[in-house]
Amino acid sequence: MTEDIEWFVGFDWASQIHVACLLDRNGRVVGERELKHAGAELAEFCDWLIAKTAAPPARIGVAIETPHGPVVEMLLERGFAVFAINPKQLDRFRDRFTVAGAKDDRRDAHVLGDSLRTDRRAFRRLAVDDPTVIELREWSRIADELTQERTRLANRIRQQLWRYYPQMLEVGGELTAENFLALWECAPSPAKAAQIDEARVAEVLKAHNVRRIGPAETLRILRQKPLHVAAGATEAAMAHIKIAAERARLINRQSKEADHKLDALCARLEQPNDGERESEPGQKSEQRDVTILRSLPGVGRTGLATLLVEAPEPLRRRDYQVLRVLSGVAPVTRRSGKTSLVFRRRACNERLREAVYHWARVAMQVDPSSKERYAALRRRGKSHGHALRILGDRLLAMACAMLKSQTPFDPNHRTAPPAAA
Repeated sequence: MTEDIEWFVGFDWASQIHVACLLDRNGRVVGERELKHAGAELAEFCDWLIAKTAAPPARIGVAIETPHGPVVEMLLERGFAVFAINPKQLDRFRDRFTVAGAKDDRRDAHVLGDSLRTDRRAFRRLAVDDPTVIELREWSRIADELTQERTRLANRIRQQLWRYYPQMLEVGGELTAENFLALWECAPSPAKAAQIDEARVAEVLKAHNVRRIGPAETLRILRQKPLHVAAGATEAAMAHIKIAAERARLINRQSKEADHKLDALCARLEQPNDGERESEPGQKSEQRDVTILRSLPGVGRTGLATLLVEAPEPLRRRDYQVLRVLSGVAPVTRRSGKTSLVFRRRACNERLREAVYHWARVAMQVDPSSKERYAALRRRGKSHGHALRILGDRLLAMACAMLKSQTPFDPNHRTAPPAAA
């Protein structure tokens, strides 16, 4: 609670030199300090705060812009009350101290500390995450980075094929998938496609369980009249694709490893901690939060992991309003006089926004109720994206309600009719 905090510290975080400003309950600057980003100096800074204030760490509030990182982890480990704020909000608080737009590290540290003293509600208190959640967060972000890298490689392969071998693109399929790469290696150029026989193509397709297209149709496409390109262009493009294919295979292996790791970590979160007792007699492990979220239609492996690592505190509090703001499904209203405008929310957690968007997209395909609601929204003139945001908003409300009642999703559930008077 704010009433328990007697001292306020603004910590301007940097990559090398941090600046901290210590204020008392009345806003008077008690001390300022610069420190290097090193374990010894950070530990000495924590000791300095305790010695300077003669207060326990729990009564010292530290305001910082970043919600994670080694500085935050050390402060939390030492028992300080750590609060994070969005840099855009800090920029607005800075206007209280200077209207000219001046900015420096000492001023930012002072603004952080004084704003925490006067406007605690604008800050978000941080807590030490479960070790499994920390590990899950990193693997979730690794999986996202691998997906982005695979997309970049696919674009490069597409560009090179368009350069000399567009008929290969007509075969279809994901350009970084093992079956497509194997087919390209079998017939890497129009000249090679004219030489290989149908049995060889059939062998490649069978080895990779490709059933959407047969060997005869594949050869017919590949043997279309080729482009006339400059001498050496084909060889140059093939060399580029070969390197991209090797990188794509590495990315595919790493993506599978990341998927297995995400599944294992989510499964670990479902299990009770050592010594943890059931909250209710007969309570089953299926009633734990991870299992409840997993039961929702369309959530998927990536969506589940993103929800758990990007919004752990709102999920723990079952805070629907914070979840819808963080994920960007809550619209922004600007009203002045007779004018009222509603906009899509841009300031949100981008990873959470993407996860909820794809969650709603898949739910619309697999859940009849979500499909009906999406169709109704489209009939009302809503765009595809707007309809999915509204659907995602509904799914978040469902998730919070289910977490509060500790009840897994039941597709056949219907609200009971009111009892007769």
